[in-house]
Amino acid sequence: MYGIKSCAPIIREPQACALALGALENRIVPNDAQDSDEIYKESVMMTATLSCDHRVVDGAVGAQWLSAFKSHVENPTTLLL
Repeated sequence: MYGIKSCAPIIREPQACALALGALENRIVPNDAQDSDEIYKESVMMTATLSCDHRVVDGAVGAQWLSAFKSHVENPTTLLL
């Protein structure tokens, strides 16, 4: 909404985690496609930051959740199953 790329949310009781999403932006990334002659491609990217209260949620569990969140955002059809 305001074009902010990333931020760190503050956790308040009784929350255990807080998710912050940054603005979508176009970035130039290497092209991994074998059938393309282009070296680089334009890709839409977003920053997601998860703050966890480590008294409640272990950092490894938070990282696993953020990885699953990333997979669902990249392939939203998995949310229908």
